[in-house]
Amino acid sequence: QVQLVEAGGGLVQAGDSLRLSCTASGRTFSNDRMGWFRQAPGKEREFVAAMRWSGGRTYYADSVKGRFTIARDNAKDTVYLQMNNLKPEDTAVYYCAADPDYSDGYYSPIVYDYWGQGTQVTVSS
Repeated sequence: QVQLVEAGGGLVQAGDSLRLSCTASGRTFSNDRMGWFRQAPGKEREFVAAMRWSGGRTYYADSVKGRFTIARDNAKDTVYLQMNNLKPEDTAVYYCAADPDYSDGYYSPIVYDYWGQGTQVTVSS
């Protein structure tokens, strides 16, 4: 089946770093827009970062720009989110997602058709 699987979350202290991974299987994602979103308890799912799996432009939420980096390893069918200088407000479940047709609005969860199960990131102060 079509599947996106996130990994790499955990419990860290403020200022620490984590690298999340999203491994794709079941179909070709090479022409897709890939996104990272996060959702904290009681909050809406919010955009974090996005890129083309094939490379090119990258996009970041203002809240993470300069701290987080989205990248991919095409040979491993994996997209990464490198998170540096983590803050307590980064605590959330992090999801990766795929948009096959580049619908308008890369920042909106609505345009993404495939989602992973999420991985928990908890940042203590």
